[in-house]
Amino acid sequence: MADPILLSLFANRFMAVAESMGRALQQTAISTNIKERLDFSCALFAPDGSLVANAPHLPVHLGSMSFAVQYQIEHMHAFGNGKFQPGDVLLANHPVAGGSHLPDITCITPVFAPDSDEIIFFTASRGHHADIGGILPGSMPPTSKTLFDEGAQIRSFKIVDQGTYNQAALRRLLVDEPARYPGSSGCRCFRDVESDLHAQIAANHKGILLINDLIEEWGLATVQAYMHHIRQNAELSVRNLLRRVAKDQQRTQLHAIDYMDDGTPIELRVDIDASSGSAVFDFQGTGPEVCANVNCPRSVVYSAIIYSLRCMVSDDIPLNQGCLAPIKVSIPKGSLLDPSETAAVVGGNVLTSQRITDVVLKAFEVAAASQGDCNNLTFGTGGRDAEGNHIEGFGYYETIAGGSGAGPSWHGTSGVHTHMTNTRITDPEIFERRYPVYLREFCIRDGSGGHGRFRGGDGVVRDIEFLEPDIQVSILSERRVFQPYGLKGGANAKRGANLWVKQRREEDGDMALPNEHGLVPPRVINLGGKNTAKFGAGDRIIIQTPGGGGYGSPDHAPAAAPARALCTNARGSLADWETLQLGA
Repeated sequence: MADPILLSLFANRFMAVAESMGRALQQTAISTNIKERLDFSCALFAPDGSLVANAPHLPVHLGSMSFAVQYQIEHMHAFGNGKFQPGDVLLANHPVAGGSHLPDITCITPVFAPDSDEIIFFTASRGHHADIGGILPGSMPPTSKTLFDEGAQIRSFKIVDQGTYNQAALRRLLVDEPARYPGSSGCRCFRDVESDLHAQIAANHKGILLINDLIEEWGLATVQAYMHHIRQNAELSVRNLLRRVAKDQQRTQLHAIDYMDDGTPIELRVDIDASSGSAVFDFQGTGPEVCANVNCPRSVVYSAIIYSLRCMVSDDIPLNQGCLAPIKVSIPKGSLLDPSETAAVVGGNVLTSQRITDVVLKAFEVAAASQGDCNNLTFGTGGRDAEGNHIEGFGYYETIAGGSGAGPSWHGTSGVHTHMTNTRITDPEIFERRYPVYLREFCIRDGSGGHGRFRGGDGVVRDIEFLEPDIQVSILSERRVFQPYGLKGGANAKRGANLWVKQRREEDGDMALPNEHGLVPPRVINLGGKNTAKFGAGDRIIIQTPGGGGYGSPDHAPAAAPARALCTNARGSLADWETLQLGA
């Protein structure tokens, strides 16, 4: 029987280990992606690869990383010598190896018991790397059709083999291998990626040191016992949630459907067994894989489910594998959510995962749709030239905030990263100093949230001007066709838009006569949801992100002014902001 005080203590100690890993990774990384945007996750895993505890990093990473650890365990037994050795660190990013999309590279390190060859934990860190090759700088090509377009593919690689670092093989995997495919280049900034991988290895080692301290303090038997108790507690919390849903809604069958911008449906049926507190999540009716890159690996589907369940559980529990113990997931083979091995998936991790989350929350009727998107912007230079030579360059990547959906007792939040992403935006000072850009505007897109008894949050406007010629700019986004839906009578939010303000140039063949003011006005071009173009000096991209849906009929709106309107005009503390967002 678990002691409730020790249960809480160990839950927080395990989470503290993962948080310390994250701090070590951030402090030692050099890329904007990891150091500034915090696009990484760290976690602890049991000897069987199941998630024990994590830091509050990216939900889309945390639910899927256990698949990556389990794959390496199985791969080692099937193709290796069956044993991990002290000093081993493994690397993987392939979707079939538990990866989310190729830019997310996972470092996995076994933790051995003191004076023993028994594995007692795994530490793992996953970071999004700004460029790992592929057809476009930034390795987030909106036009990719197969996995080979998206960069380096690694199923299982010992970056450190019994303490020996293997740089030559790493360079081959990141630079040489991706360039073998037509139209693709190798990693455009190998030094940055290599440095960040060193930081991930160091973060894993930090976790090992802290676990050893925990074992020295409490003993191995006690630490392992509470590792199991924590997962059992999470399982009980989810079972109680499912029983409560069946009781409150007076039904055991839930259903929801939503559509990607290309019309592909994502359909979910949830059958709850109230007696056991279990459920089947059945995605039958979801469309087939597409000839695009919004295909979603199975591991990411589980991430969306475990995140949604954790959000609905009222108990203070760490997100871990116990949350999925009462859940059986059924996904049609060959569908958008379980595509072929060579299907392009770079957008599935950042777009489709958001739509799955919206569908789960819609089925449970707990919140209107959030922006359903990460608004992925990449730009850069370099790669393979016309003669086939590798040109060093750079790649930049960011995700852009939008509006979150309203719920039964709260207004949505404006200008926030929602659900499966939990990253920051790069600070303007860092952004403008490290890259040839000028940030003209970054503001709340007022009125883009849906009306309702509780109003959805607003999206944002981000206007970037490029200061050098020949920069490849790409946008990978959703909710440019279908609006984020309201719930229970709440209104839909505004869809997003991506605009290219293009200066006219003779070399482009689009020069025009001056107007009455003697000026040649630029062209304003709608890029659509997924596009790439070569931008010149003075060109701008304006990204208008979607808002969140409203909840409840506007006829029954609270007498107080909407939280968003107050927040966008008022000045005050963060506590004031939070109070207003909660509608208090």
